[in-house]
Amino acid sequence: MKTIRWTGAAMAACLVAWAGVGCGSGSGTGQATASAKPYPLDVCVVSGEKLEGHGGAYTFVHAGQEIKLCCKDCLKDFQQDPAKYLAKLSGGTAAPAGHSAEGHQH
Repeated sequence: MKTIRWTGAAMAACLVAWAGVGCGSGSGTGQATASAKPYPLDVCVVSGEKLEGHGGAYTFVHAGQEIKLCCKDCLKDFQQDPAKYLAKLSGGTAAPAGHSAEGHQH
């Protein structure tokens, strides 16, 4: 009986972890969906780096908006304050004040 409970708990933990991978509303797989609003910038919304020079952007959907980051490491910053970065998309600016691509490691 303990084995069944442990297995059930482990499965539940895996499902919770899997569900949280993509900011709650995105896929988190690096793929965008066809129904999302297209990403309007040619730079990472977090770091301000050009997207074309990194072997492909990390792409996901958040709240119906396609998001492109220069790397998956920027996802953590995006997840901490998505509203801040989504506002940058509507304003058409690249990186937020105080955050630059300089020193950004890939």
